[in-house]
Amino acid sequence: MFSLLARMRRAGVVLGCLLMLAGCRSGQRKMGTVVFLIESSPANLDPRVGTDAQSEHIDELIFDGLVARDASFHFTPALAERWEQPDPRTLIFHLRGGVRFHDGRALTARDVAWTINSMRTGKVISPKTASYASVDTIEAPDAQTVIFHLKQADNFLLTNLSTGAMGVVPEGSGREFWRHPVGTGPFRFVSQQMDQDVVIERNPMSWSAAPKLARVRFAVVPDSITQSLELEKGSGDVVINSLPMDALPVLAQRPNLKVEDAEGTQIQYLAFNTRDPLLKDARVRQAISCAIDRNLIIRTLMGGHAQPAVSMLPRNHWAWSGDVAHYDYDAARAKRLLDEAGYRAGADGIRFHLTMKTSTVEDVRLLAAVLQQQLARVGIVLDLRSYEFATFYADVTRGAFQMYSLRWIGGNEQPDIFSYAFSTARFSPKGANRGHYSNARLDALLDDAAASSDGTHRRADYVEAQQILARDLPAINLWYRDTIVVHNTRLRNIIPTPSGSYTFLETAELAQ
Repeated sequence: MFSLLARMRRAGVVLGCLLMLAGCRSGQRKMGTVVFLIESSPANLDPRVGTDAQSEHIDELIFDGLVARDASFHFTPALAERWEQPDPRTLIFHLRGGVRFHDGRALTARDVAWTINSMRTGKVISPKTASYASVDTIEAPDAQTVIFHLKQADNFLLTNLSTGAMGVVPEGSGREFWRHPVGTGPFRFVSQQMDQDVVIERNPMSWSAAPKLARVRFAVVPDSITQSLELEKGSGDVVINSLPMDALPVLAQRPNLKVEDAEGTQIQYLAFNTRDPLLKDARVRQAISCAIDRNLIIRTLMGGHAQPAVSMLPRNHWAWSGDVAHYDYDAARAKRLLDEAGYRAGADGIRFHLTMKTSTVEDVRLLAAVLQQQLARVGIVLDLRSYEFATFYADVTRGAFQMYSLRWIGGNEQPDIFSYAFSTARFSPKGANRGHYSNARLDALLDDAAASSDGTHRRADYVEAQQILARDLPAINLWYRDTIVVHNTRLRNIIPTPSGSYTFLETAELAQ
């Protein structure tokens, strides 16, 4: 594996370009613009539609939900200053007064009702529609009151109404809303150029504390070497979770840069298409898990900045369980499982070929290359196909893959992630069950947990659900990735979040 310095020596032509970029951006710096380097453009800044990491992170700055979540995953007020639940099928929200959208319109209960109903009725085609399947009707008796009438009890509704999971949009917002999104959040949208940048600025009308940063430009820089060089030259200000780990010690020595590191909740996972003729056999998926040396990858590729994962939930979550089947690195076991599944090695040692799709993002391509080497040891030839992120993600969401790897960011902090990712009712585009995994017992457990108000009973359901998923392996939970922010020292008060969100921009400030 090449070190950062070795790769940077091969990037002389990039450095020349960056010198010009730094000069071009010097005017922006004088105006107080922070340049935030991201790997890819957000797919859709309509919070009802966008589910990729960049869309959700930027949307979280532009939009607000009815509630928010604190560091312990408890719900706190957001657009709703208070709420009550008089019975299991009724939720009443009381909106805070004086909140305005970025265009000056006052927020009302009708906006909340429109946001949810536009997804439920298909006015906007949304992968989040199934999150509100329990909603029967939404009532707005006055400007500040929203009443949700449910078909059945839904313990996940508050999660799906929280900032980050959704954002309230103005009444009447249609399918073209993504072109110029308007929210109530601490930052407001300025512009977007696909594959180039997104610009947001401070919202002076913010109902919460207004950010100290005047403007942020999210510059799309897919290549990690280029990102590192931009940080070094000062033409980029901040990067989060996109640099290869071997870059960090080098960048930490630069006097103009600082590396912030915190334990994270983001899960790197490897997903399978369970309808595929090869991958529909759980023994093949289990064998692939046994062929992957996670600890070696964490030590080398991740530089030790990750922890092995056995569940999608964070380890400190009330529903987390480690009492599950383990398919840790064991090449001999992997070969036995493949033999049992009927895929014996040929004279050339090859059992079969699989294709793994990736984006062009550097760390994912490096991970894919390592997986290719490790699977080859058990007779699986892994063919790699890399695409620009928009193309890659479109293929993933429509199930056009055998294998892929992405990260769960934020969404895995609540147990409804099991339904969203693996229930039969949530086949993409109705959810994130992109591999079309189906297990009737799992579906029953998740439905039961969603309806039960007894915490002990719900945890028992989730423990069994985790045991089923660990046995069937429709996806492999690889590791929790640390949240690592590298930033220019002119940026202060940077507080990384475990989920790797961009909300630290709400408290960050520029040195005078």
